[in-house]
Amino acid sequence: MSALNVFKNFITETLAAASETATANFGLVSDVTIKLGDNNQVLTKTDQEIGRLIVGKIKKKFPDHNIIDEEAGIIDNKSSYTWVVDPIDGTSNFANGVPTYGIIIGLIKNDTPIVGGASLPFFKEIIVASNGNGAFCSNQKLKVTEEKNLLKTLVAYGIDGHQENPSMTYKECSKLADIILEIRNLRSSNSVFDIIMVAKGKYGAYLNQTSRIWDNAGLQVIIEEAGGIYTDFFGKPIDYSDPLKKVDQNFTCCISSPQLHQQLQTIIHKQDR
Repeated sequence: MSALNVFKNFITETLAAASETATANFGLVSDVTIKLGDNNQVLTKTDQEIGRLIVGKIKKKFPDHNIIDEEAGIIDNKSSYTWVVDPIDGTSNFANGVPTYGIIIGLIKNDTPIVGGASLPFFKEIIVASNGNGAFCSNQKLKVTEEKNLLKTLVAYGIDGHQENPSMTYKECSKLADIILEIRNLRSSNSVFDIIMVAKGKYGAYLNQTSRIWDNAGLQVIIEEAGGIYTDFFGKPIDYSDPLKKVDQNFTCCISSPQLHQQLQTIIHKQDR
């Protein structure tokens, strides 16, 4: 069995176990806390429980690999392989009993994501992909939309409020308005759910200007293997070099089919009114 298949099978099995924990606790959360310094970020005991489960499995199976976990932090083993884990993506949704949340696991080799997986526990779906081998959900191959007209598509946009810099939010909303005027309708779970809808061809695109490495590394492989484009918000390649040094870095994204990506970039780079 190739190394990529070993990694992919590991991700599939680990996501299945983590999804059981999420499902058992969904709708029963009463321990929500706000992360210090960021009103947009919440934490539950389930995040920590799933994080411990996933990190424990990685340590046992791949003891020499590095790990980045959103809640546990960094484990630096000086390896060329780095696992990137988001125990619950969309914790605000999960904590409020909203089903659009998920779990993300990715593997970076040097500076390139090579395997990625995500689960949507409420929908009983596990999505996995590896470089050159396609993206699959329950053995069904995924493909981004073939629609070429942005105006005919649903587009998702994740946005957080910046209380520390309100002008930043006003500026972002102005650009969002430009996008909304060129699409059919806007959607927003602000979670992995939206990106998977792009991989399935249900949404035309997903954009976000406020995220972290664990929100992206495991999903980029899925989108690209489904035939999509995954860049930063402004169309540039995402830089995963020295991933252990990027846990505090802001990441942005523009995710869509090749045709729609080009149209979105034209809107994004249009001069502000």
